[in-house]
Amino acid sequence: MLALVIGFAASAQIRLGHINSQELLEMMPEKTAAFKKAEALATELQKKLETMSAEYEQKVTDYQAKEATMSQTIKQSTVAEITSLQQRIQQFQSTAQEEIAKEEQRLLQPILDKARTAISNVAKANGFAYIFDISSGATVYEGGENVLPLVKKELGIQ
Repeated sequence: MLALVIGFAASAQIRLGHINSQELLEMMPEKTAAFKKAEALATELQKKLETMSAEYEQKVTDYQAKEATMSQTIKQSTVAEITSLQQRIQQFQSTAQEEIAKEEQRLLQPILDKARTAISNVAKANGFAYIFDISSGATVYEGGENVLPLVKKELGIQ
């Protein structure tokens, strides 16, 4: 009986907290800087893609204008050149999307790590057994404390 009472008393003191990690990330100034860097890369790659696309369109237009007067050999060569350029554009688009995603992840990872560390520090310093992330919209627990103000203080965010 005594063990049951002690177990109940111990479980009654478990502190539960929750945080909206997306809201926290939006408040972190590092996120804005990271997205500006990723945006700059995306803009650079978009300009290159536009240049390649303009070259493709020009080659197609030239081919269509001169096709009637071209020899069969030149037609085949020009079509092969246009097809090759089209494939390079498609490959560039795919590679660019992957590069942008990797860069965003590379820039965002230290920010996510900083947020996780701050949440962990707040949990330890304030005796929370669990802190649930409610950013997914799923309610894990109806109660507990919102630890966002404590984490903001830990990170020095106003």
